[in-house]
Amino acid sequence: MEGETFLWLIRHAPVDGVAGTIHANDAPADLGDRAQLEALRQCLPPDAASYASQARRTVETARALGLAPQQMAEFGEQDFGDWTGRRHDELAGSGGEAYARFWRDPARGRPPGGESFENQVARVRLGLARIDAGSATLVVHSGTIRAALCIALDLTPQAALRFVIDPLSLTRVDRLATGWRVVSVNQRIS
Repeated sequence: MEGETFLWLIRHAPVDGVAGTIHANDAPADLGDRAQLEALRQCLPPDAASYASQARRTVETARALGLAPQQMAEFGEQDFGDWTGRRHDELAGSGGEAYARFWRDPARGRPPGGESFENQVARVRLGLARIDAGSATLVVHSGTIRAALCIALDLTPQAALRFVIDPLSLTRVDRLATGWRVVSVNQRIS
């Protein structure tokens, strides 16, 4: 791929659902923070390509930002398999050894029927390779943004999981001819 790519990575709006739940793809976005959405919209590059995962919350957030995103499975959140739709406190109480084992090594741990964060990093790498040079806005998940930072900074997946990525925050990463550049992480635009 030739040329430089400038990525505006936005974590979707909060999920309109029960906090502490591992949400499924059909969980809706809470788009009530219109001021934050407008502030983000104002700072996005005009005429940039736009992408989102296939999750309802990312697509709804992208549309609220005035984007018509191409949906890409590669940018989906980590697949938590059998734990999807369940609450973390419930799993901690009844998830048994599998849940405890997962949190001892969350980068390599794989929920039953799901994928590891290492798997997600590999998937996101494939998605990023599909983005052409120029500016692109990606409305995605916290795990997707952590995976992009893992790639850009050549971090271990364990280290990348240390990043905090808040809803409706902006992370800026550039893919240059000579490597990657991180401009900002978890920026709150106001």
